[in-house]
Amino acid sequence: MSYSAAIDKLNAMAPELYARPGQPRRKFSLDEFRTLLAALGNPHQRFRSVLIAGTNGKGSTAATLASILTASGALTGLYTSPHLERVNERIRIGNSEIADDDFARLYFRVHEAAQQLVLQGSLPQPPSFFELLTAMAFLYFAEAKVDLAVLEVGMGGRLDATNVVDPLLSIITDISLDHTEWLGTTLAAIAREKAGILRKAGTLIRFPQLTAAEDELAEIVKELGVRRVCALDYMPSLVAGSAGYEYIVVVSGVKIKVNTPLAGGHQRRNIALAITAAVELACEHGFHITPFQIGEGIRKTQWPGRLERIERDGISWILDVAHNPAGAWAVRYALSDVPGGLQAKTLVFSCLRDKPVTEMAQILFPMFERVILTQLHTARAAAMDDLTAAAQLTEKPFFVAESVASALQLASKHAGGGPIIVCGSVYLVGEARSLLLAEGAEHGGRTS
Repeated sequence: MSYSAAIDKLNAMAPELYARPGQPRRKFSLDEFRTLLAALGNPHQRFRSVLIAGTNGKGSTAATLASILTASGALTGLYTSPHLERVNERIRIGNSEIADDDFARLYFRVHEAAQQLVLQGSLPQPPSFFELLTAMAFLYFAEAKVDLAVLEVGMGGRLDATNVVDPLLSIITDISLDHTEWLGTTLAAIAREKAGILRKAGTLIRFPQLTAAEDELAEIVKELGVRRVCALDYMPSLVAGSAGYEYIVVVSGVKIKVNTPLAGGHQRRNIALAITAAVELACEHGFHITPFQIGEGIRKTQWPGRLERIERDGISWILDVAHNPAGAWAVRYALSDVPGGLQAKTLVFSCLRDKPVTEMAQILFPMFERVILTQLHTARAAAMDDLTAAAQLTEKPFFVAESVASALQLASKHAGGGPIIVCGSVYLVGEARSLLLAEGAEHGGRTS
């Protein structure tokens, strides 16, 4: 029952969204997941929660809200996905990720319960990678008696394993096209899946969406009698001439200064959603959260890999997990805000096979003098032939590296004095970040 044994078993499950050739796609069922949770004592019914869905920004919003709650003194759970470097990152209480011993203990508890249910015929199949981790997170939060758990939906919303909870608030971040094989090929269809996290007579924290998504959400909100709370009232205003990302926002009549470690103007929307949710929790659900604690929580937010800057050997690396066209646009716009961002001449890029690689290349590649393509070590990785074909269409010079490590080495030789951008996949950023910080530690490297 060691941690390493738990990780080996998890890795063997291969958290695939898509079946391998010749295999049927997995069918997800909340009823099956509820059967598993019932055998575990229904841990999801023993803590209060906030549920966050969306295409982009839901992780940043979740991390910011959890940090605000922690700053207020609330014992706060945070469940996010995917992870950058260690799977423990997905399950946190306060500022600490789940310890290895607790991870192993809970993994084998869930695994053994699931095996028994399958043997009894109560479950037709073992839980998926995500379902197993979600059950572990629920057990961990219930055991710790958290005051509130902030839960990020893995994909979609309606059939996501997190959607078994009865949330105090539902938050929907920006909606765009992604995971179309699972969620639908239109904004309206995807919005309908995201709206699955809404509850009858519940509360939705939101921003206006693109028209097709907005119309679909409005219809479902009306049908369920959901109260809508728009986050526009808490949109932070950038302080002119300020260094970094310093904003002003008025909360409960108090003007507070907000300094966020999350770079990029697009983060203003995520911060506003988190502030709105915090105010709603304070006003409607009895949480004691002051304007000062909101500002403190935003300042202390930990959410790496989002326009994160790492300095190593005199080179600035900017890492972002932009994994779809909307994320790519966000990076493109944000580089004009990031100090030195527009001086970047080199991009290290790779993505997964289910992403629109050609569209992402058209958005990103023209900004750079050269692009370095690399292969990811996952069965879901885009083929190098597809990456090079997309690069050729942009008519930008490109190089091919056989690994992320070799891509970073090649990029270092072509830095040209400006930052090097690494983006296109969580897998890419996670491996690159690990390599840069490991080597940077030997040479005084740092992250900001």
